Amino acid sequence: MMLKHAALLALLLMPLPALAQDAAPAPVHGLAMHGAPKYPAGFQHLDYVNPDAPKGGTFRQHVVGTFDSLNPFIVKGVPAAGSTSIYETLLESSADEPFTEYGALAESLETPDDRSWVIFNLRPEAKWHDGQPVTADDVVWTFNTLITEGTPFYKAYYANVKAVEALSPARVKFTFDMAGNRELPLIVGQMPVLPKHYWTAEGRKFGETTLTPPLGSGPYKFGVVKPGESVTYTRVTDWWGKDLPLNRGRYNFDTLSYEYYRDGNVALEAFLGGRYDFRQENTAKLWATAYESPAVKEGRIKKETIKHELPQGIQGFIYNIRKPVFQDRAVREAMAYAFDFEWSNRQYAFDSYKRSQSYFSNSDMAATALPDEAELKILEPFRDKLPSDVFTSVYAPPKTDGSGNNRDNLRKAAQILEAAGYVTGKDGIRTHKTTGQRLEFEFIDDNPAFERWIMPFVQNLQKIGVKANYRSIDDAQYQNRMNNFDYDMTVMVFGQSSSPGNEQREYWGSARANTPGSRNYIGIKDPVVDALVDEIVSAPTREDLVLRCRALDRVLQWGYYLIPNWHLAAWRIAYWDKFGKPDKMPEYGLPVTETWWAKETP
Repeated sequence: MMLKHAALLALLLMPLPALAQDAAPAPVHGLAMHGAPKYPAGFQHLDYVNPDAPKGGTFRQHVVGTFDSLNPFIVKGVPAAGSTSIYETLLESSADEPFTEYGALAESLETPDDRSWVIFNLRPEAKWHDGQPVTADDVVWTFNTLITEGTPFYKAYYANVKAVEALSPARVKFTFDMAGNRELPLIVGQMPVLPKHYWTAEGRKFGETTLTPPLGSGPYKFGVVKPGESVTYTRVTDWWGKDLPLNRGRYNFDTLSYEYYRDGNVALEAFLGGRYDFRQENTAKLWATAYESPAVKEGRIKKETIKHELPQGIQGFIYNIRKPVFQDRAVREAMAYAFDFEWSNRQYAFDSYKRSQSYFSNSDMAATALPDEAELKILEPFRDKLPSDVFTSVYAPPKTDGSGNNRDNLRKAAQILEAAGYVTGKDGIRTHKTTGQRLEFEFIDDNPAFERWIMPFVQNLQKIGVKANYRSIDDAQYQNRMNNFDYDMTVMVFGQSSSPGNEQREYWGSARANTPGSRNYIGIKDPVVDALVDEIVSAPTREDLVLRCRALDRVLQWGYYLIPNWHLAAWRIAYWDKFGKPDKMPEYGLPVTETWWAKETP
């Protein structure tokens, strides 16, 4: 018996055969968030390009505002439009899939099933514009620099990266502090890679603004730069990536230019006069009334409305809840009744917009019905920390008949404020009868086009005893105040992708609420929101992701953190008829500068 047991013990202690060990993941050409990539290994080109598109010509665009830096990765300064186009990333997304990336600087990647780490194998042909190779050391240096000296976004976005190391000159590994986060290999693949040898040269400081054109590795490099006036980019004709299947039919223009204007009306007149070529119109009134020039009537300028399937996120009048005036949820609820969207939409937008009610508008992630059994399992652990409405009601913003008679809503707002203890003083401004908090604040914005929407809201607020002062400020001042959370209320857009993930921490996470330059503009610090964001980040399947986004949406809705504005699930574009374009538009993007080309004018 003893011999038998000894033999058994020896057998158990023997090394396992190689077949029982975990197999190393095989290198792949692309990776999808969920499921498999659309394009197989060896694909020839993307479906939404013309692989035979001719090269040449100029594509001219405009920007309203100014710029004083060519470094788009830091808090300081206002970066020039298009300044990220000189860089390449490890991976690049396709615009006809929800979230799939293919090798760019990396020719392949390796990641295990739990996605707890990823290795990128760099292309031997990848070069900086000065001819030096892109190396793993560049990747490591870029990551460490962005999270220490870049905008706070990077530190939050890549918070789950535990280590990054160069395994060889062409092989770099990212190790994560968790398993099961399917997005992490994809988001580190999105990181723009910067040249270490350029930025560490004597006299250069990454954290400072610069108007010296930096070195890149992408399809374009800086051309003529006129600070605050214009910036141009020139195509790199011997670009190392021009023949990759991912890039065939893309980056066809020899020159991309951006001309700056201080006034939006002047910019529109410049377009109609032929000063630039393409315009994406975001103002419904202008789209309906301002394009009556001879060039439009004669067909020399084309107008198109293109529907798309992109989630619209949410735009709204956001409260900065760091400020005492907005820390009472009842105040935030009441003020929403003063915004008469239906009347404003009729007056200013020809009824073209749809009112937003979700933080994930125009997607299956929007909470537009009562939570079902599967979603309730997600929400139930937090029941005692949430308003009962989360479980019993479907959120909808206040609505009017559009006549301009908003009395019922204003009466409702007054009732909410009175119940919360706010009484009207001799000066007409409501003040809390116990705390002495006055309902008085400043609304700032840098877009004059919003004034006609904001002023009726301000006037309605006055009717319920809330004093709001509207102030339009210049771009630089606005950006500085936003970076430092020096505002009471403003207009803000929180965009959403088809596969939300780690960026939700930057939008709503407690850890970002007091970090200058973060995108948690509202100042949300809620453990429930933090927990739901973590659930989204770790969603194992698309179905789980949708349910968890709905749960987060519902909690944000009933927090009354903003007054929802509107959205339009389409692009409105106008352009001079001197371009060719592919027959097919991708479902999730508008890659005009990437896929159009110049044609001979008649």
